[in-house]
Formats: sequence, structure tokens, C-alpha cells
Amino acid sequence: MDGKLSTCVAGAIANKLGLTWETKEGTQKSNYWGSLLLASTVKLGNDRQGNSVYTPMSNMLPLLNPNDIVWGGWDINGTNLGEAMKRSKVLDYDLQSKLYPLMKDIKPLPSIYFPDFIAANQGERADNVLTGTKQEQMEQIRKDIRDFKTKNGLDQVILLWTANTERFSAVEEGVNDNAENILSSIEMGEAEVSASTVFAVASILEGCTFINGSPQNTFVPGVVELARQKKVFIAGDDFKSGQTKMKSVMVDFLVSAGIKPVSIVSYNHLGNNDGKNLSAPSQFRSKEISKSNVVDDMVASNRILFEEDEHPDHVVVIKYVPYVADSKRAMDEYTSEIFMGGKNTIAMHNTCEDSLLATPLIYDLVILGELCQRVQVKKEGETEWESFHPVLSILSYMLKAPLVPNGAPVVNALFTQRCAIVNLMRACLGLAPDNHMTLEHRFESTLAAFSSDEPANKKMRLG
Repeated sequence: MDGKLSTCVAGAIANKLGLTWETKEGTQKSNYWGSLLLASTVKLGNDRQGNSVYTPMSNMLPLLNPNDIVWGGWDINGTNLGEAMKRSKVLDYDLQSKLYPLMKDIKPLPSIYFPDFIAANQGERADNVLTGTKQEQMEQIRKDIRDFKTKNGLDQVILLWTANTERFSAVEEGVNDNAENILSSIEMGEAEVSASTVFAVASILEGCTFINGSPQNTFVPGVVELARQKKVFIAGDDFKSGQTKMKSVMVDFLVSAGIKPVSIVSYNHLGNNDGKNLSAPSQFRSKEISKSNVVDDMVASNRILFEEDEHPDHVVVIKYVPYVADSKRAMDEYTSEIFMGGKNTIAMHNTCEDSLLATPLIYDLVILGELCQRVQVKKEGETEWESFHPVLSILSYMLKAPLVPNGAPVVNALFTQRCAIVNLMRACLGLAPDNHMTLEHRFESTLAAFSSDEPANKKMRLG
């Protein structure tokens, strides 16, 4: 419950109440900065003078109000959210003091604990765990979902995995390769079914969207097939908040500029419980895979620079340093080949406040996931309306290792992912997809129509 989940609930309460607090820099106000949907703007078009007109993305369509979200969850550690907030040391002390009375009575429900899937060092905090067979534990999770929905009078429930990174599950024929087998394996207590997979199956069976914010392969083939059968949304994997988000921007820039990255070395150290869990080799391997694949589609897009099956050397290192707590340090070195055999090296240091960067992504994933449940399309000439594919790839902007439907390309380039969300919203409004040709500013005949006394570079924003 440390870090992300306590920060998520604390941030939601602080924003709902409009809290302010004192720091050494002065008075701070609650905000949703870092949220794509709640703190960024979108270009609608141009005014009569050709100036760009912007509006908050949250104004584009009727979105779920974050103040209407009721938060709850499970954790293998029974500490209440007030103490978890203090223990994680993410928020300023004065803000913690104001939030503590509002959070001290919020306690997590007992959760599923399969020691084989997470680091052994997590055993010391596992004091709030379910017992019984895997089937019995899944049924308890399903009951918890139903009870939570009824108790709070909710229209729907969305589950989001923010818990420990698990080791990868072996995909085995007869165990988790199809929907029938994964259900049977849970019933029989097969060892190769992880806690996150049990949560995902429980969520799907209850008709609730499930989003995986960690890097392990929760969505084994049987879970994906079950989601398709039940027509329930799933999305993943792994929050994209700091170093990997920067990497997706940097590599996209280099390759798009005709510069060939040949070596990418990424080093991290962090001291929160996530870092402690990742100090175990099998859990680190899950994270290494999700971080390493982020450059693949950008490299494959340029066959002038890269031959088939050629990739940059790409190394990821993560170390656990308790002192730095949630303030993760990320250092990256990008070495590239440039004109006429030259070399270019870019070195970057990034101090990532891990939970403060990840929490806005949680809000975005929930809000955009809920919106997608209300969007349907009808192809020209057809009479039936169609919902999105159950594998909800439109959420890829917030995720390191995007899960996509079979046959769909994996897109990691950050701005391409953002454009997909913006243009979806524009389509819902009946607007054409946005583009950056701006031909109206490139010919004398069209520029003359814009002539006025107003400055040519003025930008308008709609509040």
C-alpha cells in the first residue's frame, strides 16, 4: 500500500477538498499536473486570423469527474492508508498532516499472496492475506468487487493492478493457453497461475475492466481469450512515467531525424518498496523486458538506418538504495552514429518522483478506460454498432509495454500514442483528425485572408 496507492487516494482527496499546504517554497495548491486528460490542452483548430485555438482535453468529451471516483483496494500489508502515506514519504509533511485524519480509517482488504511470484523480502510485510485454495481466493475477490459496488452505489468498477512486480509466468499448454484451461487451472490450484492473473480473471468474470500497471505477463493467452469471450476490456502493461517515457521520446527523435542510436544504457536506483521487490532477479527480469522493448517499433520504422533484425545495444540496470526512497534516479546514455562516421553521445540525468509521476497515470487510465466503455462505432453501410476490441490498446500512452490485439502493430512512440487519443476524441465530436501541414500559413494567397491588426503569432486558449 506504500507509494502509488496511498498517493493516489491522498491526491484524490486533496483535489476534491481543494487543499493547500505550506512548503519551504511557499503555499502549494492541489492539482492534477502530470495527467494527460486533466492537465493538458488540445488544439481545436484556428480562428479567423489563423491563430491556434486550444481547449483543455477534459473539455473535449464528457469525462468521468475524478471527484466521483470511489477508491478502494487490496494489499498484502494491512497498514491503513494514513500510516502508509507517512511511511512512503512521498507528500510534504504539512499536506500529510491535513490528510492523515481523512485516511487513517481506510484499510486495504486482505489480498492474494503467492510467495513464489514476488521477492522473498516481501514476506515480512505480508500480514493481510487471504487463505484457501486459488479458486476460493478468486471467489473472495469477486465477492469483494460486488460488495464494494453495492455498498458505494457505483455504476461500474474498474480494477487496476498497482502491486508488486511478479516474475513472468510460464505459458504452458493445458495450463494457461486458453480460457477453459486458465479457469480449470485456478480451480485445480496450478502453481503457474499468478496472483495478478487471478485478479484479472475475477475482474473479467465480474464484467469489470482490468488494467495491469506492472510489467509481468498477467495477460497470458487464456486471460486474453476469456476477456474476448466475455467482451470485457483489459489493458497493460506497466506504468510509463519517468525514464521510459523520456526514452520513447528520445529514440523517436533520433530515428526520425535520421540519426542512428547504436547503444542505449539505462541505470536506475530507487529506495521504495518497488525497488526492494525489484532487487530479486526474477522480478527485475520482468521490469527489464518491459523497459527494453520500448524502442522496437521506432527502430523498425527506419530501414535506411537499421537492417532487418538489427537493434541498438540496450542495457537496463536497476539497483535498490533505501535512502533515496521514492525519489528514483535515472541515468541514460545514448550513443549514436551520425554523418560520415561521426559519433554523438547524449547523457541524461532524471530525478523521478516515482509515485508523483505514476499517480496521474492511474487517474488517466481509469478515466479513459471508462470513456472507452461509452464509445461505439458503425462502419459505413452497416447497421450494427461495434465497441472497441477487448484489448484496449488506446491506453498505450500511459503504459511501457502496450498490449495490443493479435494482428495489430505495437506503437511505443509517445506522440503517436497521444495523437491517437486526441484524434479519437475529435472523431467523437465530428472533427477531422488533427494534422500539422498548416498549408493556410504557407501560401501568400491564404495568408492574405488572415491579415488583421492582431499579432500573427497569437495563440488562443479556451478555458
